[in-house]
Amino acid sequence: MAARRIPRAIFDYADGGSYTEGTLRANCADLDRIEFRQRVMVDISSLSVSTTILGQPASMPLAIAPTGLAGLFHADGEILGARAAAKAGIPFCLSTMSICSIEDVREGSKEPFWFQQYLMRDRGFNQELIDRAIAARCSALVLTLDLPLLGERWRDVRNGLMVPPRLTLRNAWDLATKPVWLTKVLLGKRRTYGNLIGRVGNTDDMLTLSEWTHSNFDASVTWRDVEWVRSRWPGPLILKGILDVEDARLALATGASAIVVSNHGGRQLDGAPSSISVLPEIVEAVSGRCEVLFDGGIRSGQDIAKALALGARACLIGRAWLYALGAGGEPGVARALAILREQLRVTLALTGTKSVAAAGPQMLRL
Repeated sequence: MAARRIPRAIFDYADGGSYTEGTLRANCADLDRIEFRQRVMVDISSLSVSTTILGQPASMPLAIAPTGLAGLFHADGEILGARAAAKAGIPFCLSTMSICSIEDVREGSKEPFWFQQYLMRDRGFNQELIDRAIAARCSALVLTLDLPLLGERWRDVRNGLMVPPRLTLRNAWDLATKPVWLTKVLLGKRRTYGNLIGRVGNTDDMLTLSEWTHSNFDASVTWRDVEWVRSRWPGPLILKGILDVEDARLALATGASAIVVSNHGGRQLDGAPSSISVLPEIVEAVSGRCEVLFDGGIRSGQDIAKALALGARACLIGRAWLYALGAGGEPGVARALAILREQLRVTLALTGTKSVAAAGPQMLRL
């Protein structure tokens, strides 16, 4: 539905990965290969999928991941996503590269939300974002580590969604044939990166914004920069983009509250392993010293159950919520979350698992 309703360049921005998209495909394929143990004659009458994430109650072990440009999948998309997540009782994470700003989401959704940021060359901008997240009472800061530079995404190149953006006859026609989408986006609160207002001169010029953003990803970042963020952020710090046991140990040394096992949805290093294939070894290395969240290939409640069985505390969804947002706005996201919750509940029941806390490798045929 989303593919029909929004322009191809926007849809492909979420749907695609880097280079030949091998890692993108592996994220889903490796999850699909995992088999459950079907168990019978277990009293599952009081089954619960509720849990806690970073000490806070959640109706299920799921959060909405930070995704750039969500406000182009549907007008005010980040606000709608935050509202749907709050009603469902799960965390929502706002991306630095969102269309709606931190303040827009705070005003549009009264529940606390997480905020994600990159380490930019302009440390003053990083400090400013931290201060704004504190002022907006964000309940956690998510620091994305796996983007010191942008992986080349061939679909974006073909669609002209690159730096600088390139308008082609095909994508111009595609925009013209999506009048409902175009009207809603034009009438939305914002149409460019809301968090960059006041930092970049002309925020109405997508070319200027794209070039500024691209030039500010910092290839010189090290773990010392993570410690710098830790010293300035007073709340829980989540480090996203961990795919290696050694990096998991280094992340622990920074005082992280949680790490996210993630390969950026196959959008950065093509040829990297799937997230699910490295999850068990990272869980073992962390050994309970911080929470381990999982990101990469989650498309169903069964996928969530598989990640829980291999040691994840909770999962994050990126593409899944963007598809729902593009298809149906806030009701679409609410429907997707309800589907995921019910699939998780049924899967736990049929594996004889009475609660999220009881999930473990005994659920799987390993």
